[in-house]
Amino acid sequence: MRLLLDTHIWLWSLVERSRLSQRVITELGDPGNELWLSPISIWELVVLSQKGRMNLDQEVDAWIAHKLAAVPLREAPVTYEVARETGRLRLPHRDPADRFLLATAKVFELTLVTADKHLLKARDVSILANR
Repeated sequence: MRLLLDTHIWLWSLVERSRLSQRVITELGDPGNELWLSPISIWELVVLSQKGRMNLDQEVDAWIAHKLAAVPLREAPVTYEVARETGRLRLPHRDPADRFLLATAKVFELTLVTADKHLLKARDVSILANR
């Protein structure tokens, strides 16, 4: 399976593993699965850190570099097609990060791993629910 990690799933897998369901833990640990991360998730973490909503044990750039080196993830690029796809999505809210993650999953045919109640309702995209 090709799994795109929602920002909170990526962070929980690193610092709050107990928040992940057993199914998600199993799939993340399966060496046959590809784990993907969007640069949008990095951006979200930087913003959370700047706002003081995410306290890290080191400076944000160093923390990100360390975590990306420790866990092999494929970068899901933000392409023109992904940007265009954000305009075709029907979501009940306007969170731009969610729009980019969902569009990325659709364009690259990835399964979005999420616990977000809005994204769990998405159509035309494969979802692995953290329940």
